[in-house]
Amino acid sequence: MTLTDSDWDAEFRPRTMSLAAYGTAALIAVAGIVVAILDNRASGAVMRIADQVAIAGLALVLAGSVLLLTRPRLKVGKAGLAVRNLLEYQVIPWDQVVDVSFPKGRRWARIDLPAHEYVPVVAVQLVDRDHAVAAMDTVRELMDRYRPGTACRAGT
Repeated sequence: MTLTDSDWDAEFRPRTMSLAAYGTAALIAVAGIVVAILDNRASGAVMRIADQVAIAGLALVLAGSVLLLTRPRLKVGKAGLAVRNLLEYQVIPWDQVVDVSFPKGRRWARIDLPAHEYVPVVAVQLVDRDHAVAAMDTVRELMDRYRPGTACRAGT
């Protein structure tokens, strides 16, 4: 069964980290292209066209890699919790969710699973402050809706 965007009640993504990633990626791309275009013969370096293309290409690859930091998402719906971190994606059904918590001293939230395992939720980060609080409140509200009788820890 393929889930679509309409199957989810809420979606969260990191704000501060995404803004920083977009800015950093733009800076890397622009710097690489400028360095590739400029004539550096005064410094003694002789760059051929292939060198210039390689420098610009490497800058664009690095910028693209930084943009991986914009990928994290948390979707909440009847099917469970869909977590996408930097490189992985998984849907966790409600029957496997023990709790959703934000442990003290941690940078991001996590989904607690049976057998003391957990899945980090990079989309809900401490640095986003009020946005993270609102996200956790919404996740807990939806968890209570889809899993009646589940007691989320309000203080964590």
